[in-house]
Amino acid sequence: MFKIYNMHFKLSIKKGDTVKVIAGESKGQQGKVLMVNVSENTAIVEAINLVSKHSKPNTKNTQGGIIKKEAPINISNLMVIDTKGNATRIGRMLDNKTNKLVRYSKKSGEVIK
Repeated sequence: MFKIYNMHFKLSIKKGDTVKVIAGESKGQQGKVLMVNVSENTAIVEAINLVSKHSKPNTKNTQGGIIKKEAPINISNLMVIDTKGNATRIGRMLDNKTNKLVRYSKKSGEVIK
């Protein structure tokens, strides 16, 4: 299998964004992005896509057992939620005051920070 790397464009999802899952087992759930992996095009979202991990006893977890942990989700299955609570697509525009590119909601037109 070939691995496709999408390093030619910026991702619309960043760490700290509130996102909604639009496809998969966790469809409809919302959460905060904890980490984004640009090279694999995935994100880890808080309390979404939980998997069971079996661990042996060690110094951190003396008991061992089954631990629930977040697994990565492909970014194509996530949509950013704007300040009004709507799932929206993201665009980029030049801010007149700072002359920098900012992200904005295509649905409401508001700037997303």
